[in-house]
Amino acid sequence: MKRYASPLTNYKFVERKAILYIRDRVCETPDELLSSEMFAEVLRRAVDSLERRDSPLLELFDVSEEGKIPDLELRHLTTIFRWLAKLPLAHVQKLVEADQAHLLTRPALLFDFVEYLYDYWREFERFLICDSEGDALDQRPYRTFNRTIESLTHLVRSVYRDIQENISGQHPNIYRQIVAGAEIAAIALPKPIFAGGNDLQRLNAIPLIRQVLMYPPLLLNPPMNKRSGQFVQTHQNPLESLDLDAGEWLCYPAKVGPLLILIYFHEQFYELGFTLSNLFELAEDDFLNRTADAILLFGVPEECIDPKAKYPTVFFQHPENGLWIGAIPRRKEFGYFGYMKKMTLTLHNIVMMHRGRFPFHGAMVQFLLKNGKEFTLLIIGDTGAGKSETLEAFRSIGEEAIRAMNVIADDMGSLEIQANGEIVGYGTEVGAFVRLDDLNPGYAFGRLDRTIIMNPSQVNARVVLPVTTYATIMQGAKVDMVLYANNYEVVDASHPIIERFFTAEQALKVFRQGSSMSKGTTTSSGLVHTYFANIFGAAQFEQLHEAIAQRFFQAFFEKDIFVGQLRTRLGLQGWERKGPEEAARALLEWLG
Repeated sequence: MKRYASPLTNYKFVERKAILYIRDRVCETPDELLSSEMFAEVLRRAVDSLERRDSPLLELFDVSEEGKIPDLELRHLTTIFRWLAKLPLAHVQKLVEADQAHLLTRPALLFDFVEYLYDYWREFERFLICDSEGDALDQRPYRTFNRTIESLTHLVRSVYRDIQENISGQHPNIYRQIVAGAEIAAIALPKPIFAGGNDLQRLNAIPLIRQVLMYPPLLLNPPMNKRSGQFVQTHQNPLESLDLDAGEWLCYPAKVGPLLILIYFHEQFYELGFTLSNLFELAEDDFLNRTADAILLFGVPEECIDPKAKYPTVFFQHPENGLWIGAIPRRKEFGYFGYMKKMTLTLHNIVMMHRGRFPFHGAMVQFLLKNGKEFTLLIIGDTGAGKSETLEAFRSIGEEAIRAMNVIADDMGSLEIQANGEIVGYGTEVGAFVRLDDLNPGYAFGRLDRTIIMNPSQVNARVVLPVTTYATIMQGAKVDMVLYANNYEVVDASHPIIERFFTAEQALKVFRQGSSMSKGTTTSSGLVHTYFANIFGAAQFEQLHEAIAQRFFQAFFEKDIFVGQLRTRLGLQGWERKGPEEAARALLEWLG
């Protein structure tokens, strides 16, 4: 896809994404902005959209014999905009050429067209990539971003306002400081991660993200809002058939727990790739000096995927260096953040199992209570089982009793048996990817200033927001209580909200069965069963995982750790909020 040189440096449009590439500057004046090739293309696209629906706004223009708005008309309009950015309409009417004057005869219609054009531009998901190299821009990222992003936002907004005010002759009484430039920006530079002599070396040409700036709250609308299928192991290396155009890719180097996982994503999925900023800590230069533990290629062509694989979402172990490589096809049906997140965590879990750790699909929180008690709770359960929802309800309900509540793991993590026999847990993410519908009503909206909201008008609308720090998830928290999140059973005298198990065998039966009422986060429905509620590595390496699980569950009971199940009832109609709230109250009572 061609990039166009302009005062906005280079740019491209990928579906509903506008991607700007800069080195040292962007447009600095209204004339530069309105004269740019990018503005001309946005204007053409906007008018084409009006033509497709035969909008009344087209009455502003003289049409060709074919019923189309000719390019000359748009060049005339651009000239008028350049005047209107400086002068009132009455003055501009005296300055324009005769073949341009008709565009000024209906000021109200022109005003409405400018409003439409501004909204049309802002409907794009807008990204700015600073791909400078050798000019030291990345040494002062704040200044770089301030000079480019802030100035572009201010310029676009001020040009729009000046034109509107000069058309109407009126100044608005209310100004809304909308982000009119880039919504997300990054400094991304190539870095030689992989040594020469193997098929990984060509990935070195893909720029690594070194700094991200975003303007939350962000409303994103990826093409999918559910995940289906599983991640399966393949014996075909996805890199073998990858015809790589490095200019279409970026790499987010993620600190996933103790691991370095390099997440390469194609421009078709920029909105997903940059959302990683709210989920995983961005690896700093020192962390990048270590060997990568896994890589994910998100958005590869079909020929990179093993046609014999049961599902096209695959992972592969490199025969030479043992590196685990995940691959997701470049198809709209995989344009859901859950694929990117879960494949990354699947790779984490696989690596952890091969190192002897117990990977868990669950939430782990350390409570510091006002009565002086410290307590670490691990809730294991499937997606939509009510883990995060119960903990957020606990945060609200237990405000008077809680001194601090530190999130160790929001979705996945790993357990380790230390030399002294203590069992400690570690997290993977610094953010949460949570169903909007299941949150406490005020919770997500109270954190809107940092939130990315996905598909807000659809089923399974999600928010991605920071909830903890990397230092917290890596400190290693001693486990005091392990619960299975049961979202499908009613509560009665025989089925309490909190039920304790008294043997490892009794506990393993429940955890191993992994029962859960599907909440619409995947294409599954009804009561489903998943080995340890974890199709993200555990099910694929069941024999390896089973040996690890038996060792750890035996250790739980030897250490007198409370092991049981928590009935959240999140999967039962009418209990979506009340169920987790009552589960949170039961936990609070149990803690005393």
